[in-house]
Amino acid sequence: MRSCLICDDHAMLREALSGAVAVNWPDTAIVQCADFPSAWVAAEAQPDLILSDLIMPGASPLEGVGRLRAIAPASPILVVTGNEDDATLLALFDLGVSGFAPKTSKSAVIEAAMRLILAGGRYLPPRFIDIAARRGHEAPAPSARLTARQVDVLKLISVGQSNKEIARDLDLSPATIKAHTAAAIATLGASNRAEAVFKARELGLI
Repeated sequence: MRSCLICDDHAMLREALSGAVAVNWPDTAIVQCADFPSAWVAAEAQPDLILSDLIMPGASPLEGVGRLRAIAPASPILVVTGNEDDATLLALFDLGVSGFAPKTSKSAVIEAAMRLILAGGRYLPPRFIDIAARRGHEAPAPSARLTARQVDVLKLISVGQSNKEIARDLDLSPATIKAHTAAAIATLGASNRAEAVFKARELGLI
């Protein structure tokens, strides 16, 4: 059974995230925590996915998430937060979190981010690349930020295959293909599948 740890001090957001997880992965065991100390205890169970806010009682954002990483190093962490402090986001990236999603994101975006992370990818919205550039960090080139699986998906999109056809060829679920496609579109700064294919061709990726 898949397990998910949801950490947020607002009950309404915890319930919203729990609902999104339950709808997409009905067999998931969900644990909710409202502060960092209880989250650290729950993380000892090594959940398959951690969704965490940054501002919670018990620790600073970096200490709180850093300890989650130390306690459950193999558990991917998606930070769902309203905190957009540049230095904090860059420090969290250096800690190895798997992605960031603003609390203002539509549910479909958060669901796509979760699918991508569970498939082994990282969800980094375009804003994060802008932050890295402004702070003097070397932003990875699109070719480096696209995963090999995302390139595979774009190649098959370029020859006109549907998500179902791509899923069959790559032995993945259509939902996972959708997540890879959404991540590739965001990484390339495209607005749709066709534009993502066009940009990938211009960059020599496919």
